[in-house]
Order: sequence, then structure tokens, then C-alpha cells
Amino acid sequence: MNISKRTLMISKVTLLTAFLIVASYLVIPLPFAVAAISVQTLAVNLIALLLPPVQAGISIFVYILLGAVGAPVFNGGNGGLNYLLGPTGGFFIGFLLGVILISLLKGKKYSFIRYTFVTVLAGIPVMYIFAVGWMVAVTGMPVKTAFLTGCAPFLPMDVLKCVVASAVAKPLLSVMNQYEEKRE
Repeated sequence: MNISKRTLMISKVTLLTAFLIVASYLVIPLPFAVAAISVQTLAVNLIALLLPPVQAGISIFVYILLGAVGAPVFNGGNGGLNYLLGPTGGFFIGFLLGVILISLLKGKKYSFIRYTFVTVLAGIPVMYIFAVGWMVAVTGMPVKTAFLTGCAPFLPMDVLKCVVASAVAKPLLSVMNQYEEKRE
């Protein structure tokens, strides 16, 4: 079977975008925070670790576009411009820029340590900076309050999700790359 490079790229981007949508539905609400804990950031990190920068950016862009037009793809099945422009909207900008940055910094070959450091030390800060900045702009709350309610409760779990994504990336890369190897 001869699978074109374009078909492989479209399949990977589509599959990982669908995974992000499903992951966004898996939520644990926190009564003291403006958002809920979800598997969403695990999916965002996997997109960055499994795809090249442009493809990773396309995956997140398609996800944001689907949500913007009203598809229920955001946390807990939310969608629409009101949600996208609401207090947690900065995360979406952070996701887009974060996946591109992580994908650029991850290197050419798998390395659990490098993947973990890049997702934790580059990805999380980028996502959180945009989340806090947006929350401050939309709600008018002080930066410290925005960080304490919008990011701090999620930091330990986000670090854990970075570790899990870094570990899971190795077998997933093997599966995804086998088709490219057969194609050549």
C-alpha cells in the first residue's frame, strides 16, 4: 500500500486533533478555580511531541476554529466565541504557541529527559503566561489572583501530564513513524 506523505500528515493531524477534543471532555471541576482539571494539556503536549511544528500548530488551530464556530470541543463540551473569549481563553493562545515551541525544541530523536524538560520548562510557562495575561485583561483581577485561581491549582497535575506525555510519546512515535518508513 502506497500512502502519500500528505495523506499521512493529514491523518496524524486529524487523529491528534480528535484526541484533543476527547481529552477536553474528561474534566474534574475545581470549586476554587476558574477552570477544571482535564486531560486536555496531556493531549496538547502529545501533539507537540508527536508532530513537527507546523503540523502541531495546524492541529491546535483547527481545534480552536472548531470551538470558535460553536462545536462543543472545549473543556466539558463547551464551544462558541463567548467561551473562547472568556476568562480561560488565553489558554488557547498558549496552546497554539506552546505546541509550536515544544515541537521546535524537542529535538529530532526521542529523549524522555529532553521531552520532559521542554514540556515543563517551555510549554507550561508559555501556556500560563497567556492564560494569566488574558484572565487579567478579561476579568480585571490582579496578576497574582489570576495566577492563583487560573494556573496554580493546575501546576502539579500539568507537570505530571508533561511526564506522562513524554513517556507515552516513545511508543506512539514508533507506531506513527512505521508508516513513513514503509512509504520510503
